[in-house]
Amino acid sequence: MRTLFKAVLWLAAALAGVAHAQDYRAPGRERSVLTIYSTLDTAVFEPLVKDSQALHPQIGIRYELLDAMPQYQRFVRESDSGRPRADLLLSTAMDLQVKLVNDGYAAPHISENSQSLPAWARWRDEAFGFTFEPAVMVFNQHAFGKRKMPRSRAELLDAIRSDPAFWDGKIGTYDISRSSVGYLLASQDIRQSSEFGALVEALADVHTQVEENTSTLLDQVASGELVAGYNLLGSYARARSLAGSPLVLVYPSDHTLVVSRTALIARDAPNPTAAHLFLEYLLSVRGQQVLSARSGLPPIRQEGGGLYGQLGVHATQVGLLRPIALGPGLLVYLDKQKRQRLLSIWRGILDAPPP
Repeated sequence: MRTLFKAVLWLAAALAGVAHAQDYRAPGRERSVLTIYSTLDTAVFEPLVKDSQALHPQIGIRYELLDAMPQYQRFVRESDSGRPRADLLLSTAMDLQVKLVNDGYAAPHISENSQSLPAWARWRDEAFGFTFEPAVMVFNQHAFGKRKMPRSRAELLDAIRSDPAFWDGKIGTYDISRSSVGYLLASQDIRQSSEFGALVEALADVHTQVEENTSTLLDQVASGELVAGYNLLGSYARARSLAGSPLVLVYPSDHTLVVSRTALIARDAPNPTAAHLFLEYLLSVRGQQVLSARSGLPPIRQEGGGLYGQLGVHATQVGLLRPIALGPGLLVYLDKQKRQRLLSIWRGILDAPPP
């Protein structure tokens, strides 16, 4: 019975990490297959796969899409059992990627392209940021009419307090107990803003809706089910706005957190040569340009073009930019006690059920 119970637990853990997989056959004579675990939608990432295969036609690519925490858990489970499958990991959860580096799961990658990244976007030559994604406030312009849209956290707090009926049940954000990027942003808000506690209390007072992913929240704001979203990834919101959704992006003027999708090569990668070649492509000017022009993601290198490269980091519509730096500081809120404390406070304030 105990053996059966353990088997059921193992199966449940395995199913939690089930990926949506897409195989891209090598255009030429296939010599190896690169396996990528990623949190980035397959359709968004596909242009990079195809362009990289134009440069390296002998490499096939297996692309497996997982949420950040299941990706982390699956990778660690496979590595610890001596059955590594992933060569390259791509994730929005910068803190989980840093933990993998800290725990010895990553391989170094040193090149001219990797050294061209901003200092905050690389750590120990093992974790590398490859996108530049501000976290924004998003508003439905039809719902606001002539109302003034908040431009900062303080203005959002004042707006909620002055007219709670308008905001009641009409603002959404990530459920940090289920969303890894939501948890990362909340932990950084605590470090950056003295008003975050008061803002969370105000959000609780107006019955803020919490969801696991950006797309669901943006659907709700675009439809008018919600009037606003807080701390959402700007790349997704901007794509919706350009496609005609009635969304207005606001980069908070007090500070705008910047998330970077982060790449690392597995220490025991089955195909290390292919992994290094793909990471080098991803960090190159060519890869960054494809990322911007064909995948619609903001590149981290200014040579890649895109909105933020064109505007420059001092553009008036972007608030005081505070990139989240890769490094040991991200491990603070992964400490079990600190994490449980933050989640308990979050659930207590928002009256959300346990995950």
